[in-house]
Amino acid sequence: MTNRIALWLGALLILAFAVDVLLYDTRHLVFLGRKIFNLLDWVAFWR
Repeated sequence: MTNRIALWLGALLILAFAVDVLLYDTRHLVFLGRKIFNLLDWVAFWR
């Protein structure tokens, strides 16, 4: 992955988070954060 692609993907991710916060408040981000934390906990268990 080149730096240009990484920067575009990062900008797209930040834009998606900004749109989500503006349209739907932070409920979705909290939900996704909890799910990702549970996934990391599950993966660490199997490590």
